[in-house]
Amino acid sequence: MPLRKPQQFCSVEICAGAGGQALGLEAAGFEHVALVENDIHACETLRKNRPNWNVQEGDLREFSGIPFRGIDLLAGGVPCPPFTVAGKQMGPEDKRDLFPEALRLVEEINPSAVMLENVPGFAKSTFSNYRNKIIGNLHEMGYFADWRILNACDFGVPQLRPRCVIVALKAEFADFYSWPEPDDRRVTVGEALFDLMQVGGWKGAKSWQRTAAQIAPTIVGGSKLHGGPDLGPTRAKRQWAELGVNGGGVSDLPPDKDFPADGMPKLTVRMAARVQGFPDDWAFSGKKTASYRQVGNAFPPPVAAAVGRKIRQALEKRKIIQSKDTDQMGLFRASQYVAR
Repeated sequence: MPLRKPQQFCSVEICAGAGGQALGLEAAGFEHVALVENDIHACETLRKNRPNWNVQEGDLREFSGIPFRGIDLLAGGVPCPPFTVAGKQMGPEDKRDLFPEALRLVEEINPSAVMLENVPGFAKSTFSNYRNKIIGNLHEMGYFADWRILNACDFGVPQLRPRCVIVALKAEFADFYSWPEPDDRRVTVGEALFDLMQVGGWKGAKSWQRTAAQIAPTIVGGSKLHGGPDLGPTRAKRQWAELGVNGGGVSDLPPDKDFPADGMPKLTVRMAARVQGFPDDWAFSGKKTASYRQVGNAFPPPVAAAVGRKIRQALEKRKIIQSKDTDQMGLFRASQYVAR
């Protein structure tokens, strides 16, 4: 493992995708010593944007954490299909479930902190036994763990996008952790995308901005087994239509001067990336479908940054100002014993 600089915090990222979580943790002050991902296009995206990152392309099951033992943070977003609505009947023993591999790496690496995210379905009662088993396994390895549903819209991202986030810390750091507080102001789709909608000269951009003055539904990446990119199932498409967006596909270009002023434009990959919280200079590799799937499957960087800052503060052992009526630190330690 590369030697760290003084006061530097290091992390290993698993199931890194296109780098949404990695970007957020970078903003929170973590330097990635390894990022593991099996999708060729996502790996190209990571290398293109951060040539200095150590991207390990391949199956997570073949990745050893032993060379990275003792780093500060192990983080990642393990595959979600077993915990989605479609995967409800498959159960948590589905072969795509990589939580066992994540736990293996926790044991091999023995990091100070762990951060794992998944779809909100993972928090449902259907998976309570499995979820509690993971929390219990982390406890046996010396960690205090808790989980929360965090909505991306609470952290400056113009879409709802709830995600289940697990944070676990070694005992000496656990009392210094608290969950990030939501931002006071929410960003709407109209605010976030107006400049991109009008860049081609579309005359309806200002009117569209007023229509789109809401939070978007969750962007989905879709499966490689199905067709081209779109903005989700029928219900999601109806919600996008209420925002003045055609959710039936993704466009190569923004609407131009000849696009009907009262028309419903499609999002471009760049627009979708901004709705996910990616910076505009983050370039995605692959054709439109591959690029959009990377965007749709990502963990929004601003959410990862918010959690990452709290983890870093805990690792720095900064004292937390407790709220007047809630002992957050005590709840964090006690949460592992409460079946939810």
